[in-house]
Amino acid sequence: MISNFSASYAGHLVDENIGLEGTLANDRWYSNDQLIETFDWALDISKHLEKLGFQEFWMAEHHFQPEGYEAIPNLIMLGLYLSTQTEKLKFGCGFNIVPMWHPLRLAEDFAMADVLSKGRIIFGVGRGYHTREVEPFGAPMLDSEANRELFEEQLEVIVKAFSQEKFSHHGKHYQIPPDVPYRGYQLKELTLVPRPITQPVDIWQPLVSANPRGIDFMAKMGIKPLIANNPPAALEEKLTMLQSARAKYGKETNLGKIWL
Repeated sequence: MISNFSASYAGHLVDENIGLEGTLANDRWYSNDQLIETFDWALDISKHLEKLGFQEFWMAEHHFQPEGYEAIPNLIMLGLYLSTQTEKLKFGCGFNIVPMWHPLRLAEDFAMADVLSKGRIIFGVGRGYHTREVEPFGAPMLDSEANRELFEEQLEVIVKAFSQEKFSHHGKHYQIPPDVPYRGYQLKELTLVPRPITQPVDIWQPLVSANPRGIDFMAKMGIKPLIANNPPAALEEKLTMLQSARAKYGKETNLGKIWL
């Protein structure tokens, strides 16, 4: 029996002049006043969902889209605001595009939102897919392997920061903390302040777009799969792959019980 209901909104601008007979995407250019209407829509949707008894409202992080497709650049900030305007509804980050963040900044921002919202922000992660969005932040997108390598190391840092009172990380992209003096001693560990009050932090990632390496990483890190509007055949294939990967890491899960 389905007991948890959610809805999603990508932050698109409402305009009747779109579709096959409408203005072409590359010819659309909305004013700033029009683009920020998406935040009002998000608020209206949130209030309606709560009245209807929904449990979750998922939104998408995107950048630099004056065409009005997706105009929410910071899910944690918007989710925290919406939590102050509602009572129970949770707000899913679908998804924080990790390569565009410093992992410690993303961990801090989520932890603070988790504290202030009393656990009503859901942490989701993705690698991105728009070159116009990812590359301007200095992160790789055209080089998929470099993107994935960076993403995986960033997630390792974030999980440590969330779960350990003191942590360090020494990898290809990050030396945390750097070997520097501080108050008369050499810095060896850091503590995230604050840490999330929700422990452990559930981390969600889209499943069907994942390749075998990505699914293996999800299983290894205990990342939960988000499934939405996916063809049954593709869904079954990826769920079976995830089941096998979880078993390899001693986390065997029967099909039909993978957080559907």
